Amino acid sequence: MERLLSYDLTDGVARITMDDGKVNALSPAMFAQLNAAFDRAAADEAVVMFRGRQGVFSGGFDLKVLTAGGSEAHTMVRAGFELAARLLDFPMPVLTVAPGHVIAMGVFLMMASDYRLGASGPYRITCNEVKLGLTMPLAAIELCRPRLAPAPFYRAMTLSEVFSPQEAVAAGFLDRTVPPARLDETASAIVATLKELDLDAYRQTKQRVRGSVSQAVKAAIESDSRSLALVLQSAEG
Repeated sequence: MERLLSYDLTDGVARITMDDGKVNALSPAMFAQLNAAFDRAAADEAVVMFRGRQGVFSGGFDLKVLTAGGSEAHTMVRAGFELAARLLDFPMPVLTVAPGHVIAMGVFLMMASDYRLGASGPYRITCNEVKLGLTMPLAAIELCRPRLAPAPFYRAMTLSEVFSPQEAVAAGFLDRTVPPARLDETASAIVATLKELDLDAYRQTKQRVRGSVSQAVKAAIESDSRSLALVLQSAEG
């Protein structure tokens, strides 16, 4: 299998870096490798730095698979939101680092992490499902609702608005932006503070703060899956 990401464990920090040489398309293969990497991070009890390659965190789902439809597309979409749900419940702190563009499913994974750092610059952060003719999944809505301010939430979900990194901080997509040249040092400083947390207190508090969101996302995944299955049955019939 082609290697689509790297895993590095140093000083209690697991660095999971997606790099498919292009836009880090979230394909079935990428999801398999991401889940394996998060398995390793959980086993290593490591704080996670989850990041993309230069200029892009992720361009979203693999469009070749998505537009082909059928069971593979259904499975891929479910895998994406199940990974997001996993991040909501992950037992170690997760910092997402966006070195550039963040599109669609890339946004939803970012929204499930604990802290979100982005590079400033001419980058796009957008949930473009409606623009592409897709109804926004319920799971995506539940992931974004608690993190976004009300007005940007509506525009992001319904109007496919494109946000710059600076606008994304005000909207709630990102917690902070820095110039690309400072991204690595800032990410390292953030994970250093995350390593100082009492993990028992972190896990219990995370459950109190995000438990209801996790439950809502998991219920939405099942609802989305049933709806998509009905669409596929209709298309096959």
